[in-house]
Amino acid sequence: MSMLYRNDAPGVHAPSWYATSVDVPPLHPCLAGAVRADVAVLGAGYTGLWAALTLARAGRKVVVLDAHRVGFGASGRNGGQVHSGYNRAQSWLEKRLGMDRARALWDLSQEAQAQLNSFCTAHAPKARYRPGIAHGVYTARDLGHTRAAVAHMAKTYGYEMQVLARDAFANLVKSPLYHGGYLDQGGGHLHPLAYALALARAAEAAGARIFELSEVTALCREPKVTLTTKTGRVQAEHAIIAGNGYLPALLPEVSARVMPINSFIVATAPLPDRWQEVLARDIAVADSRFVVNYYRFSHDRRFLFGGRENYGTGFPRDITTALVRRMTALFPQLDGVPISHVWGGTLAITRTRLPHLVRITPRILSGAGFSGQGVALAGMAGRVMAEAVMGQEDGFANLAALPVPRFPGGARLRAPLLTLAMTWYALRDRSGI
Repeated sequence: MSMLYRNDAPGVHAPSWYATSVDVPPLHPCLAGAVRADVAVLGAGYTGLWAALTLARAGRKVVVLDAHRVGFGASGRNGGQVHSGYNRAQSWLEKRLGMDRARALWDLSQEAQAQLNSFCTAHAPKARYRPGIAHGVYTARDLGHTRAAVAHMAKTYGYEMQVLARDAFANLVKSPLYHGGYLDQGGGHLHPLAYALALARAAEAAGARIFELSEVTALCREPKVTLTTKTGRVQAEHAIIAGNGYLPALLPEVSARVMPINSFIVATAPLPDRWQEVLARDIAVADSRFVVNYYRFSHDRRFLFGGRENYGTGFPRDITTALVRRMTALFPQLDGVPISHVWGGTLAITRTRLPHLVRITPRILSGAGFSGQGVALAGMAGRVMAEAVMGQEDGFANLAALPVPRFPGGARLRAPLLTLAMTWYALRDRSGI
């Protein structure tokens, strides 16, 4: 079954705290009949919406198609964490791409954060963007690597982060398990669905047309790009494909390099008088486990705790037990705290955990595989693909240069092989190797 419907009902947002804490607008119309556009965009998440907004502001005629709702996928149900840079260290990128390209990529990631912050200030106050994200590590060796990486960023890029030894980190993130970590004030956190809905409003105000409950069932590449749904079709000069983990099997060359995987979040009842027993400041946190833990507090002081504990395409019947076990292992002081919401979602990863941007044909571009670090980068990917459609190639060329090899065996074998690999890393996390 397609990931579009494997775990979700058509057009129904996940049962997340996010969906209950915003005013979800009425449905956009379903595509009906034949429509023409300069650019057709598949996917109404951060990538597709930033592409639509950029193009519409430039006067292009844009149509956005989504099989479900605006912000339905990872864009509306993720952990809300805004990270700096990429899922690989800048030194790793320097060795493989050279200093000039690595610096251009760093600058682009910083621009992505600035773009998000500026948009939230001007158009999305309900997204409640807050600065500050910490990263916790479990061993002295990892803390040593952290010190070296932070020093390299300061020396080479002029970017400052604060390394915290065990006691200092424990004063900030009140878990007994971390050996230390760092604090990055350039990152932050927000309400992801509120951000996505604000992007849609801005794109429509600029002239983009959005159609929901409009699954693309066929993509014709030549002579004109045509996206077909059950009830209509869009013919366009160009197409931007931004389905990420929910992309149907329309682009085999993307499926060979990008794989869907599920992640899950629990939200506690509000803890207005206790939240600083967990975090001394209103920041987001992620850690160095391969099966990563990520968490923060909402504006009403619910603890939002996320992680991955399942490697099949379907959600487990019981999401809560495994997540609460992980949460209370890190924070014993939360044992017995009521859980108000639990939900899952599908993101997309690549072998290198780097975004995969590619020009499929001269008229079709694709962006996917943000690997849990897409709140800022996915929006930038949409913008640079829109700019490439309009003839400005630099940003797209830099992101497209990121190394993203095929999964062994391509789309057919990627899932079982990744399941084996991630099961091994999960066991390694638990044993502390």
